[in-house]
Amino acid sequence: MALSTPNRGPAIRTIAMPADTNPSGDIFGGWLMAQMDLAAGNTATRVARGRCATIAVDQIHFLQPVYVGDEVTLYADLESVGRTSMRIKVEAWRRARDADETEKVTEALFTFVALDQTGRPRPVPSR
Repeated sequence: MALSTPNRGPAIRTIAMPADTNPSGDIFGGWLMAQMDLAAGNTATRVARGRCATIAVDQIHFLQPVYVGDEVTLYADLESVGRTSMRIKVEAWRRARDADETEKVTEALFTFVALDQTGRPRPVPSR
C-alpha cells in the first residue's frame, strides 16, 4: 500500500524500538496511538496557544504493522475548530531503516479541548 507521504512537514518523527513491542514482537498499537496523540497535541497546543487535552479519538484504523527499527513519521492536520474544541486528523507512516519507500500504517481523528489555567474549557483563539 505504498502511497506518497503528505506534502507538508511532519508533526513528529521517531524510531520504533524493541521496548515498544507487544508479546508477538510487533510494535504495540498503544505505542503508536501515544505517538499519534503527541502529534495531535502539538497541533492543538499551537492552534489554541496553550494547554489542551485529548477528549476523544475516533475512526482509528490500523492499516499495516510497524516493525522494530522503522522510522515512524506522523502528520497532523487541523480538520475543524469549534468554540473550545479542535478536530485533528493524524496519519502515521513507516519507512524501513534500509529503504526509501514509505507506507501509511495508521490514521485517526482526535478531538482536543482548549483549557484555561484551572483546567476548564476555554475558547480557541481566532486564527
